[in-house]
Amino acid sequence: MSSRAGTAGTSTTKTILALGAHYDDCVFGIPGILVKAARKGHRVVVLTLIGDYSNFAPARERSAELQEGCIEIGREYGAELRFLGLKGHHFDATVEVTKRVARVVADVQPDVAFLLSPHDRHGDHVAASRICENALRHAGPLLDQPAYRPPSRLYAYDNGPRHTIDFVPDTYVDVTDEWPAAMAWLERTMLLAYGQRGDRHPSLDLKETLAAYRGKTCGVRYAEAVKGLDAYPQEIF
Repeated sequence: MSSRAGTAGTSTTKTILALGAHYDDCVFGIPGILVKAARKGHRVVVLTLIGDYSNFAPARERSAELQEGCIEIGREYGAELRFLGLKGHHFDATVEVTKRVARVVADVQPDVAFLLSPHDRHGDHVAASRICENALRHAGPLLDQPAYRPPSRLYAYDNGPRHTIDFVPDTYVDVTDEWPAAMAWLERTMLLAYGQRGDRHPSLDLKETLAAYRGKTCGVRYAEAVKGLDAYPQEIF
């Protein structure tokens, strides 16, 4: 599949858009996939809906610092991070919010997009999933842009067993080679959010356990797994 008009790179370069509610959703859910895409020369954009962390206790006084730090860390791993500016637990799937996401989607013009699974215990995740899918599929009518073309592939990712409910993936990605970078990205992000502490954040062990399990499922050391929101053809030979 060729890249969209205006995307820098060769005719095989794609634009990958990953969307999450919180600063760590994509970095926990699919860091290996994003690192792999960047290393292959694809454009990688991460959109985080929540940018106001004034009600997030570990970073209550450091909301701007958290955003800026995440942007800088992400850049080192080949990702362009953006924050929409919403506040956690203070938004829902309204037309106004969906339009805000749709404007970013229309600007980025993704070929492939990843979004949170809608079946989740966290209200922000549920709302973000609904908002993002609507924006990705229907940015054209939402913004009165008839030329808009939705991404050719949409995938849902999970956020771990303490959040996502009954997630059954259908697509596995070997991220063994990308694993050190993926874990470093997550570790640096959590240190930034919770302060420079010596102890290892529990999310790292959870992510490693999940990636090892996904790897065992498909016969590699570490894997990340996603679920297609539509049926897509796969190359067998």
